Amino acid sequence: MPGQTPHEVTGLLNEWSRGNREALDRLTPLVYDELRRLARRHMSRERAGHTLQTTALVNEAYMRLVEQQNVHWRDRAHFFALSAQLMRHILIDHARRRGYRKRGGGALRVTLDESAAMSEGRAAELVALDEALTELAAHDALKGRIVELRYFGGMNVEEVAEVLGIAPVTVKRHWKAAKARLFHALKQNKGDGD
Repeated sequence: MPGQTPHEVTGLLNEWSRGNREALDRLTPLVYDELRRLARRHMSRERAGHTLQTTALVNEAYMRLVEQQNVHWRDRAHFFALSAQLMRHILIDHARRRGYRKRGGGALRVTLDESAAMSEGRAAELVALDEALTELAAHDALKGRIVELRYFGGMNVEEVAEVLGIAPVTVKRHWKAAKARLFHALKQNKGDGD
């Protein structure tokens, strides 16, 4: 929306956190386009003919956001970070419901390049990546959050640094280490499926 500022969005998020339903109504048109961009980013990695459409992903994520109780929104970046996390969970749940084998069964390697286009085995890969990311986060929560925000949230290094309150150089260092660890975990997972 023209004239929208991060402070405007943050102010409305704070009002909504305090229970002002009208703030949510005013917030929706300000964030909807960005939610669609996040959803398109997620869906661009899905196989052609995926049964979950971008609009459905946005709507489901938005409904889950509205249902959030007792969330103190720090700022616009925090809102979109949680939105990305919810979209990730929606896609994982959808992939699991579609009956893909546990741990990706013969899935192709998942690259962590932000522009990667995924093959038909994307849902199984997504489940395998989610499991590897969950394991990573259990051992190193910061690295897990960075991967989630970069890969699933489509955020750049500076945005991740802002959300997490750390220096961009720290984000870069942890991102590099996390990619290596996930690559290793996914490679082992593929070996287990052979």
